[in-house]
Amino acid sequence: MRALITGASSGIGRSFAYFLADMGYDLILVARRKNKMESIKESVNVNVDIYSIDISTTFNCHKLYNKVKNEDIDIIINAAGFGLIGDFKDTNLDRELDMIDINIKAVHTLTKLFLKDFVKKNKGYILNVASIAAFEPGPLMATYYATKAYVHNLTTAINYELKKTKSNVYVGCLNPGPVDTEFNKVAKVKFNLKSQSSDYVAKYAIEKMFKKKKIIIPGFRIKMGYLASKILPLSIILNYTYKAQEKKTEKF
Repeated sequence: MRALITGASSGIGRSFAYFLADMGYDLILVARRKNKMESIKESVNVNVDIYSIDISTTFNCHKLYNKVKNEDIDIIINAAGFGLIGDFKDTNLDRELDMIDINIKAVHTLTKLFLKDFVKKNKGYILNVASIAAFEPGPLMATYYATKAYVHNLTTAINYELKKTKSNVYVGCLNPGPVDTEFNKVAKVKFNLKSQSSDYVAKYAIEKMFKKKKIIIPGFRIKMGYLASKILPLSIILNYTYKAQEKKTEKF
């Protein structure tokens, strides 16, 4: 049994690595920070392959795929991603395009490449990490919310296509709320809502993934937020989200 995890050097990706290792899965860890992944390798009792690579380019996604496509992988977890806060007219364009490359293009490319192989085998799991942000527009984090909406909608559509063909392959979406990870530092935000631990989110997600849950939302309060986004008028959601983003700070 083997699992590939992007964004494996920290946060949810790192937690996924430890939980899957405890379940006996050999690991393929993908991130830019090699030393962080090496610390995981030294602390688990399974085989671990490390790929220090920037998957923000389609070329590198193909390069990664070609290196591991014959490894008989059972699970793909696309956990790499980051956010950015600020008024859209003021945020850095290059940084936003980098975000689109990681949050959208890498997830899209790796999902497509590995899905083809999984469908041929008629088995395998692909879990894409989106966010509760996927369910609504996000003023002051407009690009980030939009990228996660893309991931969620893409994944949900693929899941339906697989069901229509009666495939045994699973493609699902993890939509957590605030998680206590390096995301906050990179995005330069501080959440007012209490963050969940990355270990809790990863463990919950793994349990639901193996039950083939299409949309995975950890935590009661986050589920209630999801339901609210389905029934409240958009004007109220936009106003609430804007005020919530305003309260986030850059003080760490």
